[in-house]
Amino acid sequence: MTAAMRPPPSACPACIAAPAAAALAEQDQPKEARIALSVPAVHCAVCISSVESALMKHPGVHSARVNLTLKRVSIEAEPDVMPQDLTGVLDRIGYEAHELDAGTLSATETDKAGRDLLMRLAVAGFASMNVMLLSVSVWSGAVDATRDMFHWISAAIALPTIVFSGQPFFRNAWNALKNKRLNMDVPIVLAITLAVITSLWEISLSGEHAYFDAALTLTFFLLAGRYLDHRTRAIARSAAEELAALEVPRAFLLIDGEEKQVPVAELKLDDLVLVRPGGRMPVDGEIVEGTSEIDRSLLTGETVPVFAEAGRIVSAGEVNLTGPLVIRATAVGKDTSLHRMADLVAIAESGRSRYTSLADKAAKLYAPGVHILSALSFFGWLLYSGDVRISLNIAAAVLIITCPCALGLAVPAVTTAASGRLFRKGMLIKHATALERLAQVDTVVFDKTGTLTAGTPELINMGDHAVRDLEIALALSQGSAHPLSVSLRSALTAAGVKPARVEGLTEVPGYGTEGRWQGVRVRLGRAQWVGAEPRGETSAWLSVAGEAPKAFAFTDRLRDGAEEAVKALLDSGKEIILMSGDAPAAVEKLALRLGIQDWVAEALPEDKAARITALGAQGKHVLMVGDGLNDTAALSAAHVSISPASALDAARVASDIVLLGGDLSPIADAVKTARSATKRIRENFRIATIYNVIAVPIAVLGLATPLVAALAMSASSITVSLNALRLR
Repeated sequence: MTAAMRPPPSACPACIAAPAAAALAEQDQPKEARIALSVPAVHCAVCISSVESALMKHPGVHSARVNLTLKRVSIEAEPDVMPQDLTGVLDRIGYEAHELDAGTLSATETDKAGRDLLMRLAVAGFASMNVMLLSVSVWSGAVDATRDMFHWISAAIALPTIVFSGQPFFRNAWNALKNKRLNMDVPIVLAITLAVITSLWEISLSGEHAYFDAALTLTFFLLAGRYLDHRTRAIARSAAEELAALEVPRAFLLIDGEEKQVPVAELKLDDLVLVRPGGRMPVDGEIVEGTSEIDRSLLTGETVPVFAEAGRIVSAGEVNLTGPLVIRATAVGKDTSLHRMADLVAIAESGRSRYTSLADKAAKLYAPGVHILSALSFFGWLLYSGDVRISLNIAAAVLIITCPCALGLAVPAVTTAASGRLFRKGMLIKHATALERLAQVDTVVFDKTGTLTAGTPELINMGDHAVRDLEIALALSQGSAHPLSVSLRSALTAAGVKPARVEGLTEVPGYGTEGRWQGVRVRLGRAQWVGAEPRGETSAWLSVAGEAPKAFAFTDRLRDGAEEAVKALLDSGKEIILMSGDAPAAVEKLALRLGIQDWVAEALPEDKAARITALGAQGKHVLMVGDGLNDTAALSAAHVSISPASALDAARVASDIVLLGGDLSPIADAVKTARSATKRIRENFRIATIYNVIAVPIAVLGLATPLVAALAMSASSITVSLNALRLR
């Protein structure tokens, strides 16, 4: 019987059925949901503990981990746990939260680049110490076979180390040459390579000198500078990606009156979408059913919620506050206003990337000069001595001793010192060239809501009201999540007011709350609803049947240090502009209070970006300070930008500097520190130049031994670092 005809081996039916059943059960079992929330207000260990504890208490949540750097919490939960439930949990303990699309975010948040540099730095440091010990033996008088043995052992250590540790420089130099340009890494790589080749040639001929120690020391110092430069910045990811992650990942689609939860990507034009209270708009569209109020502050900066009813146009990203709304989609996916804003940010970021740092400018002048000098030394000595070996040795010595170790450290040493000083004052430098650009600023553009102001309404006329009215207003405010009701409730509770006994408390979406007090109808809400004439300031109106309505007035409280920051910048000669999406009356009032002459109200995100781009075209160097989604394009378009730590992820990522505390006063000092830092960088370039003026003749005359080259490089690097520390 052939193998094909042979019957299969017998087996226990249970043995066959069990794995199949397990596979089916595993297939049918619902997968665990992974939810990502942006929590802008998280800033310390207590915040982390509070957020994680509150989320873990929610039914169905398996784990919650806060990333303090990104101000984000990652949650693993049962499939039926909704993101809006978790944002509600955090809202109740005082933390604003927004859902992010976990699929859009990068799979890992670990600092791979930093770890890679640190590993290469450690290997180079260990190898250079060992080779230096072997070199000391040679310098002490080892000769013939002993000297050759030490040299070959040095080569065995140096070659794999340079191949491994020098990869960042090799890659950057290759990319520069491939694009037909020079950067600081080109002479570095040439010096290291020529030093190794010359050293191998020398020891193969039983020569006295080898440059392995100098090549390794150079690699170590430059990796140290590269790592310091890397550590001065936070992990910078694209602000456009963060905006995309803020798009609502799911929506409630209405089909023949029935709700169906679907991915936003499946929505089409003219679909009817249900947006519940507290939810964000997943599409641009028109309200066809329902009344509510809409919070547009994230997109436009408007502090007062907008009344929403059938016929009003809404945009993706706006928040529905009080009542359910049915939206007919007029733009979905990449056509929504939120996605267009992401495109604006991407364009602005690409424009900023064209900025040339001081180090790159120095490389354009320095690299060709070093190469020409080394070549002239080679040909000069070849004509003088006729010995290729001597000529090549001297050319290598010129490249090593003039190699831009000091120049390579000039920028990162200063930025590290300056970043440390600013960090102690509450500012985190994210971008490599942020300090250089901040030093050039002559114009400062401020956003209003959430930047110069706290972004939350503050009751200002509590003393104008009788105790009875305060007690009724407190009772009515407890029935609403409207921002004015929340602020009123907080202020009255803090003042020790007790709520009146109000029965039948109900919220009328888009209008306010009402109930019965001692048999009389009472209302708290919009002016038109209670029969009052609207006032210019932000107000919530209390109506007691038979009495004239009374206004509770609110203002947007100034952020700490706002007046000091604006005054210091004006005193230093900076031009100040206030640009906001808020109403003209509110913007003008704040501008007058702070002494700002130039202000713009009702500015859309594209208006802000266009104005800043126009200022740049006029030769202005603009510093943009903002915090909202409506500021991301402007933050990216500005010459340099700052966001508070309380800003949304998209704004923080788009900015170059993050203000860690709530106080704005360090901004003026940051500009001053940036000017000092740029001055120190230029001083370091001059130190490096003077060093080369002294060192080059020594190398060209053939007097530079490996020991002299190594000591000279180390001395220049130490001098540059000490000069940088003067900033502290």
